[in-house]
Amino acid sequence: MAINKVKLNNNFEVSNIIQGHWRLADWKLTNNELLDLTQQTIDLGITTFDHADIYGDYTCEQLFGDALKLKKGLRNKIEIITKCGIKLLSKKYPERKLKSYDYSFKHIVESVENSLKNFNTDYIDLLLLHRPSPYFNPAEVAEAFSYLKKQGKVLHFGVSNFNKTQFEMLNKFVEEPLVTNQVEISPYNLEHFINENIDYFLTNNIKPLAWSPLAGGNLLQPNTTKGNRIFLALQEVADELYVKSLDIVIYSWLLSHPSNIIPIVGTHKINRLQNAVNALDLKMNAEQWLKIYVASLGNELP
Repeated sequence: MAINKVKLNNNFEVSNIIQGHWRLADWKLTNNELLDLTQQTIDLGITTFDHADIYGDYTCEQLFGDALKLKKGLRNKIEIITKCGIKLLSKKYPERKLKSYDYSFKHIVESVENSLKNFNTDYIDLLLLHRPSPYFNPAEVAEAFSYLKKQGKVLHFGVSNFNKTQFEMLNKFVEEPLVTNQVEISPYNLEHFINENIDYFLTNNIKPLAWSPLAGGNLLQPNTTKGNRIFLALQEVADELYVKSLDIVIYSWLLSHPSNIIPIVGTHKINRLQNAVNALDLKMNAEQWLKIYVASLGNELP
């Protein structure tokens, strides 16, 4: 099955599998190697790339931008997502004494300006607030969003790691509705099924972006009782569906959910990206889906 575009609103689409660049700096790729990987990713139909200003201690955006410089016109074939708001302790910012969050007008705008420079582009397709903050002025955030939109520097806005109350609160202040919420979803992490975020997504036709869909090593190389339970359930479903690679089953578990979960696949191995694409062809039924869910819960459904 070919990758499809998913509408986050009437004017903006992303690929239904996203390439994540959280670990980009760890891949140690040359500019040409990263360009080649990016082109191969696009050839698979994956055109959306997820970033954040802080990834790789503030290096990943520029690494990607340096690769894009090598091929004119490639920028127009992709969608760039990035995030702002977290201030990390870093040698690059020696004046900082505390990890903190900053959602002031000044910081949001300056962060976007820096991202535009890093990516060597005139616009960001989607800007997300990275995490909710206990010190948060939604009116000021909305002002920053409005300014960036009118300047043409950011086309669409959303959030990451927000609960439904926080999402609704900000949505009441912004001029255009938030288009998505990027949250951690995997068979290992059921948080957003339990806190009613998934119900909220379904109610409001919000397609969530799922970070850490493989839950690190907790699913494919489990070392906990919970991880081992899920691993066995994944293996049972894989056997039923005649699939050898468990990551395909995991991606299918996400992709088959009615809320249209969009997994973010962070890898530099093209065969892993191909497995994510192959998951689109897998037909998982509700009983198989729930077998994995129940294994994660550790008890049967009520």
